[in-house]
Amino acid sequence: MLRFSIFAALLALAAAPALAQTTLPADGGTEPLSTVPSNVGAGDTKTLWAPQLPVPAVSTDAAPKLFVQAAQAAIAAGRLGEAQEAIERAESRVLDRSVVPSRAGEASGQSLVRQLAQARQALAGGDRMAALQSLADAAANPEAAD
Repeated sequence: MLRFSIFAALLALAAAPALAQTTLPADGGTEPLSTVPSNVGAGDTKTLWAPQLPVPAVSTDAAPKLFVQAAQAAIAAGRLGEAQEAIERAESRVLDRSVVPSRAGEASGQSLVRQLAQARQALAGGDRMAALQSLADAAANPEAAD
């Protein structure tokens, strides 16, 4: 019985810091919340999980072009975490395609996917102008309107 009590006490002590770090912010979101781009590539990935990013004011089923425009506006306003989220959501919309199962692991050859990836990488590297240029290219891409 004494072993169980010691084990329970150690378990409680070990769990206390983890529980303290999982509190919810007042707006009901989950932590950690980040307003800057992160976990885009190996150079800026410091944790096993990506921080929560602000959600752009775009319907989840909107065309990729609306997410691109939201990313452009977010960069112009200095909301870089929101811009990253908008770019990632645009990529997800573009990659929502049908492929035969044997080719599911192959990267998409779509030019819009490359443009969005370039914008995301430029944003992660702190190059807002390059990100905006890639987003302008993506917005002009006919694939973005679907």
